[in-house]
Amino acid sequence: MADCNVVVLISGSGSNLQALIDSTASGDNPAHIRAVISNRADAYGLQRAKAAGIDTRVLDHKQFDGREAFDAALVEAIDAFEPHLVVLAGFMRILTPGFVRHYAGRLLNIHPSLLPKYKGLHTHQRALEAGDSEHGCSVHFVTEELDGGPLAVQAPIPVQSDDTPETLAQRVHVQEHRIYPLAVRWFAEGRLRLGDNGAELDGQTLPPTGQQLRN
Repeated sequence: MADCNVVVLISGSGSNLQALIDSTASGDNPAHIRAVISNRADAYGLQRAKAAGIDTRVLDHKQFDGREAFDAALVEAIDAFEPHLVVLAGFMRILTPGFVRHYAGRLLNIHPSLLPKYKGLHTHQRALEAGDSEHGCSVHFVTEELDGGPLAVQAPIPVQSDDTPETLAQRVHVQEHRIYPLAVRWFAEGRLRLGDNGAELDGQTLPPTGQQLRN
C-alpha cells in the first residue's frame, strides 16, 4: 500500500501529535507524517517532531497582515510536502474558507466533546455544568462551519460524580490518543473518506455521530 503523506498542524504541546507519531512508527501503517507545522515557535510539539526525525516549519501568524495572508502562506508551506491528508492537532487558529476549501475532504480535526455538543472552548466545564452523563471526543472532517464537519469517529466516556474539568479532560485525552490515530489510519488505508452524504467508512455512509468507539 502506498504511503499517505500527512502534514500535522499544531500550536502547543502536541500530545495528539505524539500519539500519531507513535502509531505510524510500527511500519505497517501507510500514514507517513512528512512535516509538522506550527504557528508558534515555542510549541513543544516541534520538539516531539524533531525527536522523531520529522521536518518542522514555523509560520508566526503575527508576522502576517490578516488571516487570509497567513493562510495563503500556510497553504504554500503545507503543499510543499505534497500531502494527501492535513491533520489539525491543537492548531489554535480559525481557518479561512479558502483554506478549508483547498483541503476539502482531506482535512481532519479532533474536538474534545461529543459533537455537535459544545463546539468551541471550555468543553469539559460545559459538560459538567449541563449535568451530562456522557462526554468524550470526536474526529471530524473540517468544513467552513467551526467544529461542524461530518463526524468520522467518537469515543464516549461516562461522566463520574466527582469529576472536575481537569479529571474529565485527562480521561478524554486518553480517548483522543486512541481515536485520532485510528481515523488517520483509516484515511491512509482508503477506508475513510468524505462522501456526498457525509463521512464514509468502507463505502458506507456513517451515522451523524460517526463510528462510536466505546471502551
